[in-house]
Amino acid sequence: MLLCSPRGMAMVAVAAWLALAAGCASGPNANPKDPLEPMNRSISKFNESLDDNVLKPAAKGYRDVTPQLVQTGVHNVFNNLSDIWSTVNNGLQLKGRDTAESLMRSVVNSVLGIYGIFDVATEIGLERHPEDFGQTLAVWGVPNGPYVVLPLFGPSTLRDTAGMPVDTSVDFVRNLDHIATRNSALGVRIIDKRASLLDAGNLLSEAAIDKYTFTRDAYLQYRRNQVYDGNPPDEVDAVDPSAEPTSPSAK
Repeated sequence: MLLCSPRGMAMVAVAAWLALAAGCASGPNANPKDPLEPMNRSISKFNESLDDNVLKPAAKGYRDVTPQLVQTGVHNVFNNLSDIWSTVNNGLQLKGRDTAESLMRSVVNSVLGIYGIFDVATEIGLERHPEDFGQTLAVWGVPNGPYVVLPLFGPSTLRDTAGMPVDTSVDFVRNLDHIATRNSALGVRIIDKRASLLDAGNLLSEAAIDKYTFTRDAYLQYRRNQVYDGNPPDEVDAVDPSAEPTSPSAK
């Protein structure tokens, strides 16, 4: 699939390079968090077209045809795989308790939950602590940088885009040796994730708002909330939070 191919990674690199050139693309009325808005809107329209014509119909079919028990099992398996990488990122962020719980979740669900099909860990009180390398970079003090919309991947920031190659390099699914199995698993994961967002997507489409602006602001707030583990400090003013000199490591 394109997402794990050299061409796909090249697209990410190009998007990151364009973000670095944000100063050249900014207009006098540009949102300081989104200096590449014209380019981002164009890419967003492409992604919406792909979603409307391919991903959303596939997700609806998957949700309507696949038994709920199977859907839950598939979702749990992918969560279990991501918990393994979350363990590493929690460790890199020096979060002792979250690291221990993430590791215990992976072990419990892999063994008792039969490779993660059943989420036994949640049932016994072990919480999920999802972390990716973009969040780790944030804790290490790397600023957001400009908002970027990536082809196929969707909303991101320059920092999160820079962290994606690391996340990809350790992705168990993308690193499967058997090409057909790998591509099938990637496809199922994309459809599973899209199916989980169907209701939210319908509400967004029906709302009388600028969908692009809403998505951008919601994503930036969501990522800020993730970085600070659900307890972000108050923003003193409306400047780009990427300009803040204070590291989130104090959370």
